Formats: sequence, C-alpha cells, structure tokens
Amino acid sequence: MMFDGINLIGVAVAGLVSFCFSLAWHLVLGSRWQRLAGVAPGTPQRDPLTLVVSLVAHLLMAFIFAGVIYHAGGLSMKSGLISAGMIWTGFFLTSLVVTHRHQRSSPLLTLVESLHWLGVVGLQGLAIGIVG
Repeated sequence: MMFDGINLIGVAVAGLVSFCFSLAWHLVLGSRWQRLAGVAPGTPQRDPLTLVVSLVAHLLMAFIFAGVIYHAGGLSMKSGLISAGMIWTGFFLTSLVVTHRHQRSSPLLTLVESLHWLGVVGLQGLAIGIVG
C-alpha cells in the first residue's frame, strides 16, 4: 500500500514500534522522569486521551520520516539509521538542549529525553528501512 512512494504499512509498523518503545521507556523511567521534569508525584501520565494523541503523533512522525527517507534517495536499513541519526542530532537534540536550557531544566532531563527520542527515530528509521 503506497502513497507517493511511501509504504503505508512501513509507516504503520514504524509508528507502532516507536509508540510501544515510548510506552516502555516511560513505564521504566516514569517516576524518575516526573522528578526531573518537575511533574507533581501522582500526576497521571497515561490517560486514554494522552495515549491516543501520542499514537497519532508517532504515526504522523513515521509518515513524514518515511517521506524524508524516500526523497533523500532510497529505503534501506542503512539509509533509515543514517537519516535517524541526522534528524535526531539536527532537530531533536538541538531543540531539547535549547528548550531545556531556557527552562533551566536539569541536564539529566535533557539526556533522558534526548535518548528517548533517539530510540524513537532510530526504531522508526530501522522499521521504515526494512519494511519500506
């Protein structure tokens, strides 16, 4: 199933894999992340609406990422992972560093969140490279 060179099955796989990774990441680091982010203890983080919004965001990210990889010159595991590294470094890492610096957040929060997004785009790049 294709849309302008983008394999929608690959997008679905990439979005679902990265969504599951995010859920696992936040389940494992939930209370630590809350402390670092200054979220009050006991604040629910996984209400149904948040999960739906997160899933849609992961699917949209995977769709756009698949388009970037496709238009950059081809689908493969290698191109998916290289693209993930470049996008993470150029957009995710830099945005988090600047935002967290302005918010006077802990450098540890920046590390935790940047590694989370590295995992997300890395898994998406890998899935898109493999599935298409």
